[in-house]
Amino acid sequence: MEPYREITFAQDGDGPPEQAAALAALARQGVSDLFLLAHGRNGSPSGATRLCSDFFAPFPGLLAPGAEAGYAGVVWPSAVCTGEPGPDYRALATVLPEKEPVLERLTGLLASVPGEEAAFAEFGALLRELADVAGAGDPVPAFLAADPAEVCDLFAEALGPGLPEGPERRRQGAREALRQAAYHVLGRRAGHVGEYGLGPLLGRVARAAPGLRVHLVGHGTGARLVAYALRGLPAGARPVASVTLLQGALPSYAFAERLPHAPERTGALRGTQHRIRGPVVACHSRYDTALGVLYPLASRLADGPGPAGADDPRWGAVGYGGMRGVPGTVARSLAAVLRAGVPGAGCVNVDVTEVVRSHGDLCRPELARVVVAASGTGR
Repeated sequence: MEPYREITFAQDGDGPPEQAAALAALARQGVSDLFLLAHGRNGSPSGATRLCSDFFAPFPGLLAPGAEAGYAGVVWPSAVCTGEPGPDYRALATVLPEKEPVLERLTGLLASVPGEEAAFAEFGALLRELADVAGAGDPVPAFLAADPAEVCDLFAEALGPGLPEGPERRRQGAREALRQAAYHVLGRRAGHVGEYGLGPLLGRVARAAPGLRVHLVGHGTGARLVAYALRGLPAGARPVASVTLLQGALPSYAFAERLPHAPERTGALRGTQHRIRGPVVACHSRYDTALGVLYPLASRLADGPGPAGADDPRWGAVGYGGMRGVPGTVARSLAAVLRAGVPGAGCVNVDVTEVVRSHGDLCRPELARVVVAASGTGR
């Protein structure tokens, strides 16, 4: 998998100034198409490198003669959440150092299996502090505004019938609430890094190497990062030739003309698909329960009507049900894409349920073939 470059960003979107020149230099070495992969929220620097190596491994055998490919990985400050279904608090403190006292206290509350009303009230307040609800300026997910004990019970129910009864069941629900609060923070960070880090960087690459075609690929929250990079592209810059969102942890209505629950509002990424030279492809799977069950619960806004469930598309994720609310969106089966490719522009939903059986089911040769099909460089 050569040539390969690694792009790194801090949480504010800053990165080493020489990165754009390093990517542009690939074009002078004969690279025509640059495939760039952003890992999800469970990534680490070493894990991101391994992921890129594994994911890109089939590409050389899939490309048409004459297509000269280069590869890059985007490494951004995320966390490896081990010990599922709860997060690894030490890993979270590493990428959220300013929140270490909050995480330490939350960990203590979980260890004691809080049962008193005051303890749950403190737990809820700490979740809101972790997520910067008071100062972020974004809409507030309902689970951060609701009664904490009820939220813990709701997440415990979503985790399934296999949990023990009594205090331990509620504690598992509380662990999931903490995990979703951390993922809310990391998702917001991914969007910021994409818009203020990757997007401007690609603009600089376009000025230095105008002929280089960039193909963005993102998994999970990394799909949010590359999608928001489109919003950060400088005016007139069109280096991106395709975008593939693999099990994207961003709203189904992100690209929508209007939101079904708030028709006066548009999706945060409305119209950005027109800022690229090719298609935006969203791979989705009904087996992705992380996005199909837990994501809607965590995503419903505080002012949103009614409960959220797996079959409620208002709060669903692109990686579970595809893109919605975009006129002209095309739906394709995986078999159809592998046989005939994808349209050369616009939004395309590809159902990959037959090969993607969980959220982390990424390094599949069929998904590599979808990315290559979107790029227009396949055999």
